[in-house]
Amino acid sequence: MTQTTYPTLSRTLAPARGLTRDLLLVAGGAAFVSLLAQAEVPLHPVPVTLQTLGVLLVGAALGWKRGFAALALYLALGAAGLPVFAGGSGSFAKFLGPTGGYLLSYPLAAALVGFLAQRFGLDRRIWGAALAMLVGSVVIYALGLPWLGAVTGLRGQALLHAGLTPFVLGDALKLGLAALLLPGAWSLTRR
Repeated sequence: MTQTTYPTLSRTLAPARGLTRDLLLVAGGAAFVSLLAQAEVPLHPVPVTLQTLGVLLVGAALGWKRGFAALALYLALGAAGLPVFAGGSGSFAKFLGPTGGYLLSYPLAAALVGFLAQRFGLDRRIWGAALAMLVGSVVIYALGLPWLGAVTGLRGQALLHAGLTPFVLGDALKLGLAALLLPGAWSLTRR
């Protein structure tokens, strides 16, 4: 029995295959997330950014392998000290701080959203895209919140108040935007 796979948006828009194309897509995905990370509302201990919007879009548009690679590159650039993280920061120390779990979740969340797009075509319809983005967001919180708690010592309601509650509305808006953008892009490619 063969499994159905759907082409990614990036493969549809840039059908030529090859290592150069893949490297450019991965680098472009990392650059896109870096750019969105600069839109920041400073909040302690975790800032509000558009990073997660980029993570989810890159995963869906590039697919699970290139999405994972793009976010791994993003983290490597930040760890090397390039100013790609929120507020133009970058250092390996970010992984040891309150946002480390969120950052480390990004390649996994992108890969999962990319898998859902490729395996089930969820990025082609609004509700499917919203579901894929929600699953990706859950991965980000599932790794980010425990890490935040371990680093800060926060527990229970205090942890949720610091690492979840301030972000729910913004993440819902970002999820909605991504769920509109992806099917919209697919609609344009069919014309």
